[in-house]
Amino acid sequence: MPSRLHPRQCLARTPLVSIVLAFDCAVSGQGVAVVRNGVSLASLFEEGRDQAARLLPAIAGALERTGIARTALDLIAVTTGPGSFTGVRVGLSAARGLAVGLGIPLAGITTTSVLRAQATATDRLVVAAVDTKLGDWFATIGDDPAPFAVTAKDLAARLGAQKCLIVGKDVAPLAASLRAAGIDAIVQEGPPDPVVLGRLALVDGIEAWRARNRAEGPPRPLYLRGVNITLPDGARRTVE
Repeated sequence: MPSRLHPRQCLARTPLVSIVLAFDCAVSGQGVAVVRNGVSLASLFEEGRDQAARLLPAIAGALERTGIARTALDLIAVTTGPGSFTGVRVGLSAARGLAVGLGIPLAGITTTSVLRAQATATDRLVVAAVDTKLGDWFATIGDDPAPFAVTAKDLAARLGAQKCLIVGKDVAPLAASLRAAGIDAIVQEGPPDPVVLGRLALVDGIEAWRARNRAEGPPRPLYLRGVNITLPDGARRTVE
C-alpha cells in the first residue's frame, strides 16, 4: 500500500517553478522575455523609440504567446541603466507598477551586467559598452561590475595591450577606435538580451530580491551623468 504524504511533503518533492518577466528599454528599442526556471518561453526585440506606448502591449503579447497569466509571475526583472535616460525611466516605471500590482518582487540589473553575461569569447577581456550618443561610452571592464563613462581614447589607455571583446549594440565604432590605437579588439554585436536578464535575476533567488525590496525599496535608476536635453533654440545642455 503506498504511503500517504502530507501535502507539504508532496510540495517539497515537487521542483519549484520560477517564472520571470524580464524587459529592457535602456539601450535602444525594447526587449521582453518570459523565462521559466532559466528557460526562455518567449523573447522579442523591437527597434525604435516610444517605449512608453509600446512596452506594455509587448509584455501582454509575450505573456499571451506563452499562455501564462500575469498572476502566475514570480518575479519582474528590469535593466536599471546605464543607458538612455528616457528608456531607463520607462522600463523602471513599468516594472515598479507591475511588481506592486502583482505583489511580487522586482529585480534590478545593470545594463552592462547583462551585456557582460552575454559574452561568448572566453579568451579575451570583456568590455560591455553602451553608446551615450555624446561622443563617449558607458562601459565596464572584465569582472568589475561598476560602470563608468569613458572616451575611446581613455578606454584604450586603460586596456593597454590586452585583447578584448566589445559587447553591446552598435559598438563597431568603439572597436574601430581601439584597433586604431593598436588594441586587438573584436565585437559581439547586440542589445541586452532579456532572457539573460531573467536568468541573472534568478541567480540570487526570488526571496533575496523580496528581502532587498523591503530593506532598500525598489531598484533605482543608474545615471552616470545628468540628462541631456534640447532647448527650444536647438541648443543642448546637460541637467543634473
